[in-house]
Amino acid sequence: MPLHHPPTFFSLVLRALRRHPERIAFRQGSLAVSYQQAIDFMGQVQAVLGAHGICRGMRVALLTENRYETWCASVATQGLGVATSWLHPLSSLESQVFQIRDVGATALIVDGDAFDERVRELAAALPDVLVFCVGRTSAGADLLQLAADCGRIEPLERGTAADIGTLNFTGGTTGRQKAIVREAGQVALMAIAMNSELELPEGMQYLAIGLISHVTGQLIAPTFMRGGTVHLMKKFDPVQVLETVQRERISVTLMVPTMIYRLLDAPLQAYDLASLQLVVYAGSVISPDRLKQAIQRIGPVFSQVYAQTECTPIAILRRADHVLDDPASLQACGYPMATAEIAILDDDDRPVAPGGIGEICVRSPSVMQGYLDQPAATAQALAGAWLHTGDIGFADAKGRLSIVDRKKDMIVSGGSNVYPREVEDVLVAHAAVASAAVIGVPHETWGEAVAAVVVLRPDARAEADELIAYVRDRKGPLLAPKQILFAPTLPMTPFGKVDKKKLRAPHWEQSARAI
Repeated sequence: MPLHHPPTFFSLVLRALRRHPERIAFRQGSLAVSYQQAIDFMGQVQAVLGAHGICRGMRVALLTENRYETWCASVATQGLGVATSWLHPLSSLESQVFQIRDVGATALIVDGDAFDERVRELAAALPDVLVFCVGRTSAGADLLQLAADCGRIEPLERGTAADIGTLNFTGGTTGRQKAIVREAGQVALMAIAMNSELELPEGMQYLAIGLISHVTGQLIAPTFMRGGTVHLMKKFDPVQVLETVQRERISVTLMVPTMIYRLLDAPLQAYDLASLQLVVYAGSVISPDRLKQAIQRIGPVFSQVYAQTECTPIAILRRADHVLDDPASLQACGYPMATAEIAILDDDDRPVAPGGIGEICVRSPSVMQGYLDQPAATAQALAGAWLHTGDIGFADAKGRLSIVDRKKDMIVSGGSNVYPREVEDVLVAHAAVASAAVIGVPHETWGEAVAAVVVLRPDARAEADELIAYVRDRKGPLLAPKQILFAPTLPMTPFGKVDKKKLRAPHWEQSARAI
């Protein structure tokens, strides 16, 4: 390793596991995997991949539900100097084939138990790609059997911090999919930053609820750095989460806001949640009203991580930063991480006046190298030597960041800017509203009008006129929705964000423009 390079993600994880070989690394149902067993499996995976010609500079894609074998396989792969690229389990076959081809993956590791039919489709569509299955093996080679046949083999570092570590795709809902290029050393620095600033307890019991291929997985390495255990769940179920927290004495978990909302509608009082020390929320903005409810009912254990695929992490709002009688604190996204420099810039990339609203821009060792094979998009995102996040926000006198909205979501109605989040926060504060999404719809006079799609709480009732008046009384006529559309649920992207592109589509399909 060159003198001034950071460690690779592989070496960081391996060093953490070697400290406590006897401890339990993963639990899932009745399965318990020790730190040493995780190390041994990584060595076996490296041997299998190496025997099939997978070597430094290549790329491997993974498609899986939450299981320890595939996470360990991804780390072992990076240890070979091979980049990994996670496919989203909910993506279409066409999308997954595109991603595998786009990154130039030589091999694919698939959770065969969860994706038996899809692995056959992928194998047929990509005959030149090696396929390894974990679990059921209706297509491809049996990775677990091949690994067992290797015996015990010590995992070894064959890459460097400057090698591409990951090629994960943005979770956006517009335009061509983009693979984020991140070096192996940067992946390690992300884990180091999380470990150093998230107030993680020693020996933590981490409940991994969401996909470990996305933000949930970013706390696995820090768990091992703290000598803890990762408890893997296959899917989110509020009651199962509560049961697991009580039974396993879970101390840390991570949720996207929609999970927290559903948890609040579950019978919290029936379970002992005293072991919970930290609930990290991330992935999208949270309703301040629902966040306040969560703190009041579960406790002052909530901490926000502000990040995006292009840079993780950016800012953190620690537990003590949440002050119930200070609404601004519940609307904030946090203070910049020690590794991040922040600027609020206008459309001409000039700093706005103190406290002014502009685009949040970042410099950090965690900023991506760029978008794979997309120089124009890379140049736009990194213009002026800043990462342009696309988030509109401001910083207060203490440097605390708050997001007003996504730049692309802003509604221009009659020449005035309307930020949907401001309207959504008011609607969700209504006693009958579980969640809401605000979009711009065509209007002959104003160009765009404010419309809201609302999901009511179970057994609650509210009329459209009542909700419109509720917003008007609190925010005035400009922000009051001109129409309310009720829906049983809001469409979500595979990454847990409200899919506003899907909500807008029916309203703009007859228009020559989409704004």
